[in-house]
Amino acid sequence: MCIINLSMCDTPASRPTIELEAIDTTTPEETVASACALLLEYGGFVVAQRGTAQFCFESLEKEAQRLPTSFTELGGGCMIARVNGEPAGFIAWRAVIKNVADASWEIKRLWVRQEARGLGLGRKLTEAILERARAAGQSAVYLDTVPESMGAAYSMYLDLGFEPCAAYNDNLMDGIAYMRKRLK
Repeated sequence: MCIINLSMCDTPASRPTIELEAIDTTTPEETVASACALLLEYGGFVVAQRGTAQFCFESLEKEAQRLPTSFTELGGGCMIARVNGEPAGFIAWRAVIKNVADASWEIKRLWVRQEARGLGLGRKLTEAILERARAAGQSAVYLDTVPESMGAAYSMYLDLGFEPCAAYNDNLMDGIAYMRKRLK
């Protein structure tokens, strides 16, 4: 288990304490259950968006039931974020298998609860995966997003240096933007 505390010693008491924790087979069941809940919230959000009729919530439910194995068996993992000790965000990654020749990861399922938005939590989660990818020798990190319904995330990805790229998977959602950040 790896917990990263992102608060600073000299920050005012009003600043939230943010912790990121990688989830693995030794993670307490309560934490895994919180991660599952966050993942299902993400799925509920996606299903509620226009043009997502092809999104399979049943597959996401199966993915949530098997955390963290659903990502570790694909060469990745997942991470939960807490704000002041409360579950507030989730992110996952896996190896890119199709249509990519280099050693790359794909970011999946970035989700931040409404009450935790504006704290930079999505950025912190994404940066944590980018750091892990660099340390693991990955050449690039890919993702797909829907700018129309996930505008803040799309802007954040651009700000972090992600660039548009060709489709690398068979995602059928309308309005999808494929992005890549080269690490080497």
